[in-house]
Amino acid sequence: MMEKAFLDVYNTEAEIVDKIELDSLIFDGRIDKAVVHQAICMYLANQRKGLASTKTRGEVSGGGCKPWRQKGTGRSRHGSIRSPLWRGGGVVFGPHPRDYSYNLPSKIKLLAVKSGLNARLKEGNLKIIEDIKPDIKKTKELINMLSKLDLYKKKTKPSRILILIDKPNVSLKKAGENLRFLEIGLAKDLNILQLLRAKKVVFTRMALKQIIERLKKRRNIREAWERQVTK
Repeated sequence: MMEKAFLDVYNTEAEIVDKIELDSLIFDGRIDKAVVHQAICMYLANQRKGLASTKTRGEVSGGGCKPWRQKGTGRSRHGSIRSPLWRGGGVVFGPHPRDYSYNLPSKIKLLAVKSGLNARLKEGNLKIIEDIKPDIKKTKELINMLSKLDLYKKKTKPSRILILIDKPNVSLKKAGENLRFLEIGLAKDLNILQLLRAKKVVFTRMALKQIIERLKKRRNIREAWERQVTK
């Protein structure tokens, strides 16, 4: 069991305004690599288009008649020039459009999120800010805020940052559209793929409260997982 964790709460000017204790039910230091692997595989599979397609010998054009008579030519027997043996012929066992998507139980997905949060906390890449000013409408203003929080430095390749907010913020979303290293999302939609793609994770205070409540609704997520793997 991990010791009680405390994190400073910053404002957008990088001033410490509070210090909060993280919920020990969620931030217990435990990381389930197997669950994280399962969830990542699911999210990546769900992103696949499945559009690869080849034609069988019945779908390629031509080949309606026998190329030469069966016997007497000295050549091998063929019934169609679109046989898989011929150049330009059909493909045997080739790929066809299919759906790769599947789903996992919600408890396993939430357990993966919990593990991702613990991993980022152990790395020291979890930061909390009081709130984001609603008047941030320009990319320059957003970069200034990230610079003050020591999340962005000029002339160096920026790490991928994930900012999680509790409710939609159109102006903030628009300000961050030009920054390829930045992702802005809602805490209620957080998944393990977002957590692992981002090197640094920033929560607003209300967003952190929202995700903790979401996870605590499934307080038995570990027990449910352990029951499943021991069946």
